[in-house]
Amino acid sequence: MTTLTDIQTKRSEQEQKLPVFAPATDVYETTKEIVLFVDVPGVTPDQIDVSLENRTLTISARRTAPDQVEHKAVHREFGSVEYRRTFTLTKDVDRNGIVARIKNGVLRLSLPKAAETQPRRIEVQSEA
Repeated sequence: MTTLTDIQTKRSEQEQKLPVFAPATDVYETTKEIVLFVDVPGVTPDQIDVSLENRTLTISARRTAPDQVEHKAVHREFGSVEYRRTFTLTKDVDRNGIVARIKNGVLRLSLPKAAETQPRRIEVQSEA
């Protein structure tokens, strides 16, 4: 049985925008690349957007709550949510080589370093 309070709560929940969370992110660096691991549980590849504008890398995703047709919801905490995180990249990143993959709710972004910024060995020549 639905009470007036329940109806008002449901109505206000529907009118609100989705909560936006900054997903937990780990950043690693090697001599060849920077790697980001971004926690986006419950998100599928078609629900995530990775964009790069100038030096700003933006990750946004939306997870929708599963519909439980066979059950009547009495209380829900697992709902729809938006994730958003923004990073400013240095000029050292090869913008055309960025690769994004998602597996088990973790987005992995590989940001290769530009060739001119990678360490290299310089051969020493003898003069005659």
